[in-house]
Amino acid sequence: MLNLRRTARVQNQNYFFVMRRFVLLAALCSLISFGTLAQGPVRPLGTALEGYAYPYPVQYLNLTLQGEALQMAYMDVQPPQPNGKAVLLLHGKNFNGAYWGQTAADLSKNGFRVIIPDQIGFGKSSKPHDLQYSFQLLAQNTRALLDTLGVDQVAVLGHSMGGMLATRFTLMYPERVEKFILANPIGLEDWKVKVPYQPVEAWYQSELTNTYESIKKYQVESYYHGTWKPAYEQWVVPLAGWTLSPEYPRIAWNAALTYDMIFTQPVVYEFGMIQAPTLLIIGQLDRTALGKNRVSPEVRNTMGNYPELGKETARKIPKAQLVELPGVGHLPHIEAYDQFIQPLLRFLKSS
Repeated sequence: MLNLRRTARVQNQNYFFVMRRFVLLAALCSLISFGTLAQGPVRPLGTALEGYAYPYPVQYLNLTLQGEALQMAYMDVQPPQPNGKAVLLLHGKNFNGAYWGQTAADLSKNGFRVIIPDQIGFGKSSKPHDLQYSFQLLAQNTRALLDTLGVDQVAVLGHSMGGMLATRFTLMYPERVEKFILANPIGLEDWKVKVPYQPVEAWYQSELTNTYESIKKYQVESYYHGTWKPAYEQWVVPLAGWTLSPEYPRIAWNAALTYDMIFTQPVVYEFGMIQAPTLLIIGQLDRTALGKNRVSPEVRNTMGNYPELGKETARKIPKAQLVELPGVGHLPHIEAYDQFIQPLLRFLKSS
């Protein structure tokens, strides 16, 4: 009887996954048939960004998570003259490890080994069919990667969502973290106290409407404070290329699940527990905040105030230094590289 119940449960789960994929593919075909997915200057890309070049060779760590066999992509950049130190670079929500290319080159030239993972659900890593995401899970995966590579201690640098993951990793594994760096992280405030909750399905429906034009518009307004340079185009291409893929519904579903993770798992209340020497690099024009489009203008004006959030966070973390970058938005290492890399190298080289 027990085996029969197990068989029935597996059959029901398989039926659920098959039917959901059918519905999601039907939704995508509907969007295409009505012409809502504008091509833009991009081509379709596979779920693991097949055909999209990364700046360094990509390797894979095999993981089994919640019963599903998955692969975690990463780059391991070896320095020509090692100084015995390693730096872990953690990407943001709408990015992948490739945007750390220039940073990794300069860190490597200065003797640092640089490890750049794509988290599960992002970049060239697997896109699960249905994973219960948490920052704890992503931190555990990242620790498994370091264990596999034989790296005991690292300096952890997180940007945007990567800042939330870097915080969780540092809280979970303080013995592994020599130094802690946040570059315009999200999660410096708790949005759920101001923004009404929306279910994963709502995030998913929003993701399905993405196009090249809408992605570029969002980046111009949210990341680059209304400015645009041709060099920024390369960070639109992978996201826009996914929208043209037959597998885009699965990518969009993973994006929705990770939005829910970000919204429901704040780290802001735990900054005071971080004991590692800390550097905050904060572009002063950044106004990023999850859910700003779903609140009144009055509430919106109280969200994403990075000049104040940077100061508040520096006060909370016992050993924090704050570097404020005037005229810089959400991506210091893309917008104002020299202003970003100089304080970073000074901090990493300091005793």
